[in-house]
Amino acid sequence: MTGSLFEMGPREIAEGAVHVPGWLSVERQREIVIACREWARGPVPMRAARLPSGHRMSVRTVCLGWHWRPYAYSRTADDAGGARVAEFPDWLGALGRSALAAAYGTPREDYLPDTALINFYDEHAKMGMHQDRDEVSREPVVSFSIGDTCLFRFGNTENRGKPYTDIELASGDLFVFGGPSRLAFHGVPSVRPGTADPETGLTDGRINITLRVTGFS
Repeated sequence: MTGSLFEMGPREIAEGAVHVPGWLSVERQREIVIACREWARGPVPMRAARLPSGHRMSVRTVCLGWHWRPYAYSRTADDAGGARVAEFPDWLGALGRSALAAAYGTPREDYLPDTALINFYDEHAKMGMHQDRDEVSREPVVSFSIGDTCLFRFGNTENRGKPYTDIELASGDLFVFGGPSRLAFHGVPSVRPGTADPETGLTDGRINITLRVTGFS
């Protein structure tokens, strides 16, 4: 929890898109930060993915379960040394189911994410407006934020422009998007350095974890 005087419940940003402030406790965030540091060391280390244009992304990414590169999934990191990615842990899937229930108010024991993209943003990193459409499945995306607050832009399903809604995602926040919003464009225009809570174990930068169901076998 964020420790604010008044706890805020789920807030629907668009149909199927829900923001739950302060959902992860500081203790839980600390545990996840420790796990992320371990995952970042390999077997496939955290790296800045290269776009088809040749440009490197400003965020650095490590994957679990399936390796993502723009714009495809594979079991091995063919663009980063060829090793098989770390397994997707059961506890992270259980956390995703709890998150989905918190956002939508309905238990979903059949929600079985099989990949996680763990992105690290330093103070200069950004993410352009994009759709999460490389998965065959259209099950919801579950997103956790830890560390520095970011400006998160959640848009429409037709284009990268307006209408969109700008939201501040702080450490511990949960964001879920599925249903009619599953293919909405979204991005991170900026990160606010110096806003991380040191109690989480992350003194600067932002970790964003997105859980997805790929639909691949």
